[in-house]
Amino acid sequence: GTKHGCELGECGTCTVLVDGEPVLSCLALPIAIEGRQITTVEGMAEGGELHPLQQAFAELGAAQCGYCTPGILLTAQALLDETPTPTRDEIKEALAGNLCRCTGYTKILDAVELASMRMGARK
Repeated sequence: GTKHGCELGECGTCTVLVDGEPVLSCLALPIAIEGRQITTVEGMAEGGELHPLQQAFAELGAAQCGYCTPGILLTAQALLDETPTPTRDEIKEALAGNLCRCTGYTKILDAVELASMRMGARK
């Protein structure tokens, strides 16, 4: 699930979705999000099936240690919900606040592109 990271809003590890928008939970005041829809990585899967982003990350090996993965997945989900077919530069921009110490980001970007393609094909 959601991970404890830097406590400064600099790493993106603690990202959750609040009403569909990425929010750094380490900076969010509980009173400010009371009564709003909060989604963690556990809420991505639907009907027992992995979300296309989760599936693409698994297939392409986009996660190594996995510590940053929940925050990256949720940020990517918000991007694809708003921009179903983002360019690679748009993906890079959206994920710029999510740091990963293990990967070179290439597989992460590839996985978001693959999920975008698959999600477009489902419609």
